[in-house]
Amino acid sequence: MSVKITSVAKQLPKYTRETKDIIPYLNIWMSGQEERFQRKVIKLFENAGVDRRYSIMDAEEVFLKTSFEEKNEIYSREVVTLAEQSLMKALDKANLKPTDIDYIITVSCTGIMIPSMDAYLINNLKMKQDIVRLPVTEMGCAAGVSGIIYAKNFLKANPNKRAAVIAVESPTATFQLDDFSMVNIVSAAIFGDGASSVILSSYENEEGPKIVDEAMYHFYDAETMMGFKLVNTGLQMILDKAVPETISEHFPMIVHPFLERNNITIEAIDHLIFHPGGKKIVQTVEDLFGSLGKNIDDTKDVLKLYGNMSSATVLYVLERFMDKQLPKGDRGLMLSFGPGFSAQRILLEW
Repeated sequence: MSVKITSVAKQLPKYTRETKDIIPYLNIWMSGQEERFQRKVIKLFENAGVDRRYSIMDAEEVFLKTSFEEKNEIYSREVVTLAEQSLMKALDKANLKPTDIDYIITVSCTGIMIPSMDAYLINNLKMKQDIVRLPVTEMGCAAGVSGIIYAKNFLKANPNKRAAVIAVESPTATFQLDDFSMVNIVSAAIFGDGASSVILSSYENEEGPKIVDEAMYHFYDAETMMGFKLVNTGLQMILDKAVPETISEHFPMIVHPFLERNNITIEAIDHLIFHPGGKKIVQTVEDLFGSLGKNIDDTKDVLKLYGNMSSATVLYVLERFMDKQLPKGDRGLMLSFGPGFSAQRILLEW
């Protein structure tokens, strides 16, 4: 019995601005800072590889001095709306109803909700009362792939069932107004908000790329490289500048043994479905894959069009490949990285 991905659908928040339109807000925010610092920040935004980003709140609200409670209230309200919209799109693509889902996994790390958003979806959409729930809250950018791995394992053990993985993130809700550190600024320059839903099935007659294999790779002594610190003003970004170099060092161990256990090499991979963590990480991985004759053009396009939306971003890349109606037998490799530090991998076959 195989587990297949039958549909993927994204949902963008209602507010959007091009990067050039955010610069005036940055100038006001940085007033009082030395000119050299201001020029550095503007250049960083302009060279981040992100042309446009979307947000659950308009720029005025992002740069408004409000409490963590107020920002988190916006997050809690808006992520449920985005989750519902993306899930309904994915269900429509697969010609399914909300009651056709047996297992629901919701993914988010950019706000705090108890109960988690899946409880609201079950009530709003009148999903099955015996549906199995799994909220994934603390795996950051890697959690979109993690959710698919958890769904696959559930479906592998349960024939003729379906699962939904819904990832919704709002990094703009974590922006720290009084923090002029490079970490806070880099985070603001590369991140945006977004949602995406994936439907998986263990029905033999349903179509889509099958999950051939999946695995997680954990980096030792790297738990301080990426994540959030809970402070009085909200979730403060942790992002070590050594992340691209660390990925590069571990890259052979992440990719090659995983493919070897499936009796293939990187040359047999037709499509790279890679999470765009940021311009430097994208360049690092592009250099590594480029030497192997592969490209990550779709990954770069997603970063340019939407920014890094944490766990949802790799699902935006996956949707592009799902919409291409790829030839039977094509193979795809999904890759994402996140706090821990960890790398998640999925091998797909169309």
